[in-house]
Amino acid sequence: MKLATYTTKDNTTPRAGIVRDDGMVDLSQLAGIPATMKEILKGGESTLEKIREHAGSATDTIDLSLVTLCAPVQDPGKILAIGLNYGDHIAETGMDKPEHQMWFNKQHNCTNGPLSNINLPSVSTKLDFEGELCLIIGKRCKHVPRERAHEVIAGFCVGNDVTVRDWQFRAQTMQIGKSFDTHGPMGPYLVTPDEVGDPHTLELHTYVNGEVRQHSNTEHLIFDCYDAIAHLTQAFTLDVGDVLFMGTPSGVGIASKPPVFMKEGDVVRVEIEKLGFIENKVVVEQANTIIE
Repeated sequence: MKLATYTTKDNTTPRAGIVRDDGMVDLSQLAGIPATMKEILKGGESTLEKIREHAGSATDTIDLSLVTLCAPVQDPGKILAIGLNYGDHIAETGMDKPEHQMWFNKQHNCTNGPLSNINLPSVSTKLDFEGELCLIIGKRCKHVPRERAHEVIAGFCVGNDVTVRDWQFRAQTMQIGKSFDTHGPMGPYLVTPDEVGDPHTLELHTYVNGEVRQHSNTEHLIFDCYDAIAHLTQAFTLDVGDVLFMGTPSGVGIASKPPVFMKEGDVVRVEIEKLGFIENKVVVEQANTIIE
């Protein structure tokens, strides 16, 4: 299934839907189905089975041109991203291959829609892209062995680990430079594992203004999706709706000679086989003071 969170012109409250070839099926019309993606996932397989049955018989759909797609999970409790997880990316950075998985946080405020604008910050011009496979956790879990890690994955989506490079390197954790508002676009849908098959055989492309900047395959992940879950859950619980960014291949802007950063008006598109694409335009941040 392809599950989505979306709004329409007539209803700006994000709600869940299922995507079919002929459009979006509004799940809010189905009795007993929660309103949000996270709550749907908490409902487990029985809820997903009910959605599958409803999707097959539903007659009313919304044309996809009439919906605005949001990030599949609107309020992830944790967004975690792994660094240096493709060999070619390690080579272009000049760094050593990590002995252990290197994880950092992206604050949940960076969550952004698959087709929404991303900000060129008022405090930096060093804005970079990182096309990545993302996975979404579907079951609360701790101490998950690698051979059972597939059981806790609700689905996969496309992500862009947008990075403000100068702010990234100001702190060892990299957290602030990875967490600016709008810098976590993901989507377009949560694609369930049965539609994806092996998540480690997927082609990935990143384009800036139509030019290919990254091309790889998830088979080149150093630590794969199952490794990630097994490793993280040795330390802490993963909750339903948490998102893991699985690292980026070579081709990022900072590694160009000289570095090439995104600027106002640029359009960055990340495509992953079987998952679709996200496409985001760079706009200048309106640095207005907000105190509420």
